[in-house]
Amino acid sequence: MVALSLKSTVKSMFTFSSNKRLICTLAIASIFAVSQLSFASTSSHRSKKSVIVKKVSVKQGKRNKSIVVSKSTKSHKSRKSQLKHDIVDRPSTGDAVGLKHSQDPLALASNVAFVVEQDSSKVLFEKNAEVSLPIASITKLMTSLVVVESKQDLDEMIEITTDDLDKEKGTGSRLAIGAKLSRADLLHIALMSSENRAASALGRNYPGGLSAFVAAMNAKAKQLGMNDTYYVDSSGLSSKNVASARDLVKLINAAYQHPLIREYSTDSHYVVNPKGKRLLEYGTTNKLVEQSDWNIGLQKTGYIAEAGRCLVMQAIIEGRAVVMVFLDSKGKYSRLADAGRIKKWIQTMRPQA
Repeated sequence: MVALSLKSTVKSMFTFSSNKRLICTLAIASIFAVSQLSFASTSSHRSKKSVIVKKVSVKQGKRNKSIVVSKSTKSHKSRKSQLKHDIVDRPSTGDAVGLKHSQDPLALASNVAFVVEQDSSKVLFEKNAEVSLPIASITKLMTSLVVVESKQDLDEMIEITTDDLDKEKGTGSRLAIGAKLSRADLLHIALMSSENRAASALGRNYPGGLSAFVAAMNAKAKQLGMNDTYYVDSSGLSSKNVASARDLVKLINAAYQHPLIREYSTDSHYVVNPKGKRLLEYGTTNKLVEQSDWNIGLQKTGYIAEAGRCLVMQAIIEGRAVVMVFLDSKGKYSRLADAGRIKKWIQTMRPQA
């Protein structure tokens, strides 16, 4: 077992029950760091030379397809560097407290990692697993758990309203105001495609409204023994939704007990037909579920700037069920690569007890 942990002082800073003033201070520091990085990026962009845009035609099967490519006055290496810069993540909450300086034998890109055998709860790999951090759309696993266990009518039609607009981050959605979908469809695309308005509508259409739904989420977390977890919304857009990796293993195990959650979270494509609107095709946010060399039983991804790139999964590796949690990863595909590193490590090495 690889055991990596922070000092107790850092752990206590990010346990939700710890001093709120410290959390507020760290949040302000993180926001300041983000603003400084944004200003530097803007200044750098303005100083670059103009880009010439032209159209070219490429063959795609039997059709010709026009695409737009850019021809920069700088070298190909500079263009490649600029494209790489476009997907660089902003500093996260974990970065603000020094988690980025944590090292591990597998050189994971995630600031937090926790891997256990599902049946025995044996810890295989651990890195900052007790630190409570923002979890972004991993929140939707708890949302689905509350919906399924409350036994609400999955066929009931629910309308998307202005109450479902993202007032936290200002993100958009393909679900237009006035669109109507069944509760089952909303749950499906919330889990598979991390559709935020779908998750918001699910919480809002709970007996007692969203506040009662969030209370049910926190009550379920307490019941599961998730002592470092707290929720404020059903979508995960708020950075106040926090949990530790150890807590999330408990959530994954609870959600795994429901076949519907397993099915929806691991689906790769799904088409919905909002009443009065055009058909919408959704795809998975986790491309690993489409790969034949993976046997994934449950998964969820998440991202907001404060949380970094997050991924939780249950998968069968070398004949045994394994639960994996990766939080605060950097780079669009790094969380998937971390999962691959863990998988290869399990396949090629027998973890020490």
